[in-house]
Amino acid sequence: MKVGIIKAHLQVPGSRSLKEKRHAIRSLKDQLQSRFKVSVAEVDDQDLHQSAVLGVSFVASDGKNAQSRLQNLVNFIEDYRNAVVVAIDKEILHEN
Repeated sequence: MKVGIIKAHLQVPGSRSLKEKRHAIRSLKDQLQSRFKVSVAEVDDQDLHQSAVLGVSFVASDGKNAQSRLQNLVNFIEDYRNAVVVAIDKEILHEN
């Protein structure tokens, strides 16, 4: 069993309020959950109106599958039009 983890640091450039930021981030979260069947949460910068940090996680049966899913998720996040990626940290945890 492998666990894939992504921590995505995002900027929401056009956002003038927390409500606008949450709308943009909620849309990304919903798309990730729907398309990739992953768990997603805003894990930091909740009170900043132009910044967000998302945590994304999933379980995979093997390393090759986990690596492929991880890359597909990163590509999707980087291509999302309502936010700019500042940094992405990714990791695959292995069962002992």
